[in-house]
Amino acid sequence: MGKFRPTTFDSFPRKKPNFFSLFSQIELWIRKSFVSLAWLLRIAYMALNCGIVGLPNVGKSTLFNALTKAGAQMANYPFCTIEPNKGIVEVPDVRLERLAGIYKPKKIIPTTMEYVDIAGLVRGASKGEGLGNQFLSHIREVDAICHVVRAFEDDNITHVHNKIDPVEDAEVVNYELILADLESLEKQHQRIAKSAKAGNKEASEIVAVMDKILEALKAGKRARSVTLTAEQEKIAKTFNLITIKPMLYVANVLDKDLEKGNNPHLEKIKKLADSEGAKMVTLCGKFEEEISGLSREEQLEFLKEVGESQSGLDRMISASYELLGLVTFLTAGEMEVRAWTTLKGSSGPQAASVIHSDFEKGYIRAEVMKFEDIDRLGDPAKVKEEGKLRIEGKEYIVNDGDVIYFRING
Repeated sequence: MGKFRPTTFDSFPRKKPNFFSLFSQIELWIRKSFVSLAWLLRIAYMALNCGIVGLPNVGKSTLFNALTKAGAQMANYPFCTIEPNKGIVEVPDVRLERLAGIYKPKKIIPTTMEYVDIAGLVRGASKGEGLGNQFLSHIREVDAICHVVRAFEDDNITHVHNKIDPVEDAEVVNYELILADLESLEKQHQRIAKSAKAGNKEASEIVAVMDKILEALKAGKRARSVTLTAEQEKIAKTFNLITIKPMLYVANVLDKDLEKGNNPHLEKIKKLADSEGAKMVTLCGKFEEEISGLSREEQLEFLKEVGESQSGLDRMISASYELLGLVTFLTAGEMEVRAWTTLKGSSGPQAASVIHSDFEKGYIRAEVMKFEDIDRLGDPAKVKEEGKLRIEGKEYIVNDGDVIYFRING
């Protein structure tokens, strides 16, 4: 992108100042500086989250309660959740228990992520139906979307469309999100277009990205479906669009469907997810809520009895974590074994800053072992003897499962 030069009053014709152009230039500067800064700050503090969305009565709050044990309000009618419920959940990681068995630490600390339970959307939400504008603003604030669709029959739980068709339900929600983005982006386009026509190079580049996304939105496609270069993706992030966020479909079924595996709706949901390049997780929200009250050991024992090694919620959390482009690195010692979150592609100094902001500046090197090597040999000393301990400098890119000891100056 061209170098940004803020407009001054000296650059305007003396007789007819173009104040609209000035305001457009200010908006360009805000897009480039403040929006990007806010995004970088969220990354620096790992304040990334997933919003749970869907039609009313599909099981969103049931899942949220199971995830967080927070007791979100539930009722058999639309809009029982208005203000979004937020909760921090542990990211499941069996590697922590294995490392704890080797290092014998005083405590084990898993990494976490945040979920937001957002009220149900309905047809017409983009025009304000069902408090839609308020709910859509909540979705704009999250970084990824868990889209819950109802794939079960139950006469005791009402459906807003009086029929069970999870694909149609998903398309209703997606359509409302697309319409909301279309309206938002058209307004942004109007503000920037005049600067582009006046010859501002940066505005022209922004408008070019807007035009590509607008074409997709008008065709009923998500903004995320548009192929963009890395530079264009950075520009698109400043538009704050809902449909550019990564999405995970969560099919909520009955417990008997998990056992028999013959739910006719699941293949249709999977086909929809595949068409959008999204992933899908199947679980029974009611079952997950029931076992969420058990201890971790009791949960694992119960799952083992029913032939499962992992709960549906654990699969959902892991998929959400991956959806956000996150990886886990580990630290281990006598005091604690701990999991930490960083973005894929983070350098050693960037990952160190997750532990403490001063660590990035004081970073000297990282002593790194792969979890797989520690697991295989059962002793970090043997890992060193095999020559598997690596000394990494500032260019080192952290991989998921790296067990790291940071050497920091001062």
